[in-house]
Amino acid sequence: MKLTPDTQKKALVVAVFLLLAGGILYYQLSDGTSAPRPTSPVIVQPPRSSGSSSHSPGVAKNVGNASAQLDPTLRMGPMLVAERLVYSGTGRNIFSATSAPVEIPKPIASARPKTTAPVYTPPPGPPPPPPIELKFFGTETSSTGKRKVFLLHGEDVFLAEEGDIVQRRYRILTVSANSVLVEDMANSNRQSLPLIAH
Repeated sequence: MKLTPDTQKKALVVAVFLLLAGGILYYQLSDGTSAPRPTSPVIVQPPRSSGSSSHSPGVAKNVGNASAQLDPTLRMGPMLVAERLVYSGTGRNIFSATSAPVEIPKPIASARPKTTAPVYTPPPGPPPPPPIELKFFGTETSSTGKRKVFLLHGEDVFLAEEGDIVQRRYRILTVSANSVLVEDMANSNRQSLPLIAH
C-alpha cells in the first residue's frame, strides 16, 4: 500500500503524539510507585551544662527517625472517647419551628434611620413673556368695511390694520370691534388686547 505525502505527515504526527503521551504516562506511574526514600535521622544536640566537662563537644545523640512522628496509624483511644460523648443541648430542635421557641429581643432603635420622603417640586418653567405694551382704544371702519385700530404706546398713537407692524415689533393679526389680536415677534407671544373704555 502506497502512502501519499499527506498521509505520511498525519501518521508521523500521530506517532509523535503517542510517543509523548506514553512517556508522560510512564513518568507519572513510575514516580508514584518508586521505593520510599530513606529518611535521615533526626539528630538533637543535648544542651551543654556549664558545670560538667565530661561531655565532649560535637557529639550528638540519635533520637530516632522523623518518619516516626508522622505515623498514620489510627489511635483507637481518642476515637472511643469521642464516640462516648453525648450531646446535651438546650432541648431545642433546630429543624423544627415549634420546638422550644427562643424569644428574640426587640431592637432598641431601628438600624435604618428614618428619612422623610422628599417633596417633589417641579422644575421652574421658562419665565412668562413680557406683556405687550400697546393699548387698544378705538377702531375706524372704511367704506369697504375694512377696520383699522387705534393703538397707544406711551404718548404715541398708531393707526394700523391686519398685517401691519407697529414699533418694529408688534404685528396686528386680527381686528374685531371689541379686541385686537397682537403678536410680539421678539418673544413669539400672542395676546388679545381689549378695548379700553373712554
